[in-house]
Amino acid sequence: MRLLVAALDEIDYMEALTLQERLLQLRQQNRVPDILLLLQHPPTLTLGTRENRHNILTPEGTLARQGVKVYKINRGGDVTYHGPGQIVGYPILNLTGYGKSVRVYVDKLEELFIQLLEAEYGITAGRDSQYTGVWTGGEKITAIGCAVKRWVTMHGFAFNVNTNLSHFKWINPCGITDRGVTSLQKILGQPQDMGRVNQQVISHFSRIFNCETELIDRPSLQNMLGGCAYE
Repeated sequence: MRLLVAALDEIDYMEALTLQERLLQLRQQNRVPDILLLLQHPPTLTLGTRENRHNILTPEGTLARQGVKVYKINRGGDVTYHGPGQIVGYPILNLTGYGKSVRVYVDKLEELFIQLLEAEYGITAGRDSQYTGVWTGGEKITAIGCAVKRWVTMHGFAFNVNTNLSHFKWINPCGITDRGVTSLQKILGQPQDMGRVNQQVISHFSRIFNCETELIDRPSLQNMLGGCAYE
């Protein structure tokens, strides 16, 4: 399988959502191959299909004054935080090439980070029987929430690398009140090189999903979109 990978640095959440929706449509029409977007967002809260606004603990007016935007979106789950220092991945994959199973797809995303953490950092991580995502020491290090439309995926994962964990105090992450959150920086005691970790994510994604990756830049992505308004 062929997988294009576009690393886009930090972009606004709604800009990324518009990009995902356009790529989803093109992938459903088989006009583009599978693609993985890797990026970061400015501080943002998103509410999934099982939203409970009581899990936003800070008044939205206070968040707005700090420049934090809140969006209701169509992924699964409750409230999630995105911010700088977090690697966010949006795979736009046709699952007919990956077992045509949402459960298998989510398992593969979890396995990607379980194996990455062990192989690259010697960190033991695993699944939680109650909650989706990847956990270590009882704390979540990777959040996972996806949507699948006509067997094509969107949304994806958020891997805490150098994330400001104090921002999670704004919410009950994913509605969970009896677990914490962590990051590579917290576990290892120092900030990590984001470019290096990006490459690790790509490498392990390629192996877990058994695909050949090809890096593309922004101009190539724009060409793929066929005139779609993306800057």
